[in-house]
Amino acid sequence: MARNFIEELRWRGMIHDVMPGTEEQLNKEVTSGYIGFDPTADSLHIGHLVQIMTLVHFQQCGHKPVALVGGATGMVGDPSGKSAERNLLSEEVLQHNVACVKKQLEKFLDFSAGGAELVNNYDWFKDFKFLDFIRDIGKHITVNYMMSKDSVQKRLESGLSFTEFTYQLVQGYDFYWLNQHKNCKLQMGGSDQWGNIVTGTELIRRKANGDAFALTTKLITKADGTKFGKTEGGNVWLDPKKTSPYKFYQYWLNVSDEDAPNFIRIFSLKTKAEIEALEAEHKEAPQLRKLQKALAEDITTRVHGAGALKRAQETTEVLFGASFEAFKSLSGEEIEDAFDESITFKISKSEFANSIDPVALLGEKTPVYPSKGEARKAIQGNGVSINKEKISLDRKISAGDLLYDKYLLAQKGKKNYYLIVVA
Repeated sequence: MARNFIEELRWRGMIHDVMPGTEEQLNKEVTSGYIGFDPTADSLHIGHLVQIMTLVHFQQCGHKPVALVGGATGMVGDPSGKSAERNLLSEEVLQHNVACVKKQLEKFLDFSAGGAELVNNYDWFKDFKFLDFIRDIGKHITVNYMMSKDSVQKRLESGLSFTEFTYQLVQGYDFYWLNQHKNCKLQMGGSDQWGNIVTGTELIRRKANGDAFALTTKLITKADGTKFGKTEGGNVWLDPKKTSPYKFYQYWLNVSDEDAPNFIRIFSLKTKAEIEALEAEHKEAPQLRKLQKALAEDITTRVHGAGALKRAQETTEVLFGASFEAFKSLSGEEIEDAFDESITFKISKSEFANSIDPVALLGEKTPVYPSKGEARKAIQGNGVSINKEKISLDRKISAGDLLYDKYLLAQKGKKNYYLIVVA
């Protein structure tokens, strides 16, 4: 017997709003439901994973997921949750982004015959004339109705263009088109999308006298108040060229003990029993970070594959292990992949013409420490290592210390590593 989709999301703590009648519809028959992804970049990031996982559970519970890639809506810009007008992309850039996003979605959903389906709303909007749209669609939704939406109200003072104001009509027509051509009866999305989704259900009701339903998931927040999915280096992307598998793995490995129980429910495919068993083990020995490791392994494997997970784990062991010999086993590319831009510092080769004082290197030539005074104090306190070797004030750094004639590994304290790249 197929699992109950609403119940699955509920125990995972993902549900925010469900339109009345939705659960009855899902229990009655196999239902097509969709989520839209705007191709504003050539990769999705982990902020999209909640919606991807919603579609994954939808399919596993026996329903038909439709992933809509917004080649048309990407040209307009959604005001929901935005404080400023979005930059509009060219058609060429958008089509490239659409192709990249489709490829990523195929890692999660089964698109074989009768399974999930990918659609692009550019296909039905490209020949839709403006006059036809405002006559056939615009007349069904009042301005008062559109103005009442939170996404519009929040932007009135700062300014909202007609382009973004019409977004909810465009998205509403997506739902209508999918309802009429794909028998799609459910639209899902983040809680900030509720207004846009309900516009679609209203359009289907008024224009086609049909039934349509809505479900939204909670927006992810972190226990410490910082934004989910962001690091000092920016977004955590699903594309390994934008965020290396090592950095991706590290992001999940380093989530807090407060966030780990929530995140493993939302982002992994583990069952309730498996998660509760892991939580019990974690409670017994939190220092082993079993919840974080299970989460990082599960999601890195599904996004990047088992081979990339193994390399990420090996890199982790090398970086946080004791031996520089092991660090030297990494290739130059693997070394650079392991360090975000925020902890990678470049220095000229000319600085190594003669040996360089470690205080100057770490407190002046690079910002490992904010000042030479702090660098000196840390070195005196035996808290600084270069290439896994504790250094003293009289230890000079020379070209002979460079790995591959290019890299220095600086470490302050137990966990803070920095890569110094000689250009």
